[in-house]
Amino acid sequence: MIRLTAFALVAGLCASVVSASPLAGEKTYDMLFRTGTLDRIDRDAELVYRREVASALKPDAEGRDTGDIALSFREGEAPMALLEFRQGSKHKALGSFPASVGNPVIMYFYETVVRDMAEAAGGSPFYIRNRVKDALIQTSDIEAGQAVVAGKTVSTQTIRLYPFANDPNRDRMRGFGDLELRVTMSEEVPGWYTSLVAEASGGEIYKSEILFDRMDDTP
Repeated sequence: MIRLTAFALVAGLCASVVSASPLAGEKTYDMLFRTGTLDRIDRDAELVYRREVASALKPDAEGRDTGDIALSFREGEAPMALLEFRQGSKHKALGSFPASVGNPVIMYFYETVVRDMAEAAGGSPFYIRNRVKDALIQTSDIEAGQAVVAGKTVSTQTIRLYPFANDPNRDRMRGFGDLELRVTMSEEVPGWYTSLVAEASGGEIYKSEILFDRMDDTP
């Protein structure tokens, strides 16, 4: 079973669902990949997220992939959002993206889940990615709720996706057939995303969790 940090545990226990309503496929995509989510953030600021990973099929993933994800900005004719993965003193650049498009942490989330599933279940990353992309444009339920983030109660909206719910190969996916992708968003959280969670077999086989931690001044 996944071990949670104290921050993750508090965030999970304090989240509550108020109501749910259907959301058309096009609106699901627009909600998840919302543009302009970085527009109001000071370019001297840095958003820090905590990523926790565990995989029963790939036990080494926890040590390799658990760490902080930092989003900072580089000014220019077109401001860029820079993502960096950090484990203590080790820093690894993850890429740069146009800041005007939106928060790239969601792209990092989906791509790492695709990679992790391919490594653990042995499937084709192209097949997995296509199923995930298809799920992004399907009708979904959006849940209104609340969560405690950095000691403050905020209003949230959560979308859950099940890319392999009707997949004919789901029984051969080594526990990933019921993969759930859960994205929680809030107008009150810098960068829009409160948490991005992927769970297979209820977290027993795999769990990847990215949680908004804080906003700092750039060092």
